[in-house]
Amino acid sequence: MIDLRLSAEVHAARVAGKPVVALESTIITHGMPYPQNVETARLVEQDIRDAGAVPATIAVIEGHLHVGLDPERLTALGQAKGVAKLSRADMAACMATGGTGATTVAATMIAARHAGIEVFATGGIGGVHKGAEQSFDISADLHELAQTPVTVVAAGAKAILDLPKTLEVLETLGVPVIAYGQDSFPAFWSSTSDLPAPLRMDDAASIALAHAMRRALGLPGGQLVANPIPAADQIAAEELAPIIAHAQAQADAQDVSGKAVTPFLLQAIFEATAGRSLTANIALVRNNARLAAAIAQELGALGR
Repeated sequence: MIDLRLSAEVHAARVAGKPVVALESTIITHGMPYPQNVETARLVEQDIRDAGAVPATIAVIEGHLHVGLDPERLTALGQAKGVAKLSRADMAACMATGGTGATTVAATMIAARHAGIEVFATGGIGGVHKGAEQSFDISADLHELAQTPVTVVAAGAKAILDLPKTLEVLETLGVPVIAYGQDSFPAFWSSTSDLPAPLRMDDAASIALAHAMRRALGLPGGQLVANPIPAADQIAAEELAPIIAHAQAQADAQDVSGKAVTPFLLQAIFEATAGRSLTANIALVRNNARLAAAIAQELGALGR
């Protein structure tokens, strides 16, 4: 029923038993302009290869669920217009109607599970938006983490969100939040925050073992591995706070809502930081890809 199309590289990896890391595609279609989006996607894929795993960028193209994109398809997706932004609610509808859509964290997790991929690298997960007590704007990513058994490596949740409420919801849903190598929860563009991390692990082997132990216990859902952006690439939280607040005020004044909120805020912050936020975003995605590849390798070793 599901038209799952593996790229030649991903198919070969599956046959050979090599570790595979899933990648989302909204960063390509909604995260940055062409050609920088395609260049960045290729850098991230190569980081995963260099770290000993195989990348699988995921997207829906003309109704087909692609797990791994060859260079031509990646370039075409990076140039495409009107690409849908897919999450759990609309992924099936896009496929059923022959549409083209880029996968968010939630949709990428769903596709990864169907493809037998257990590790996924992204930039930052969605979460609880500021003012959610009025808007009820909470990302489907959080519920996906609670039910789909994929370990997600991210630089925390996007800093435009209400991070304390996001951590509260993750705790309520029973999602392990593991800070990598530090005791504080990273804040996307900033390596640290004033929020303590619920859990800490210092090596990929421990994270892989925790993933395998959840499976052995029959626990649903995955893990969030919060991997801090390298200090040399970060933007300090105190510098970002007023910029984020101003961007949020602009969004409120213009009645921006739903799926439009995140891209609006990211663009406003990009402009206010003269592009530094995008440079930091690229650095943290690449850093997450390398850690995800290490975790995937350790998971493979556990299975042998």
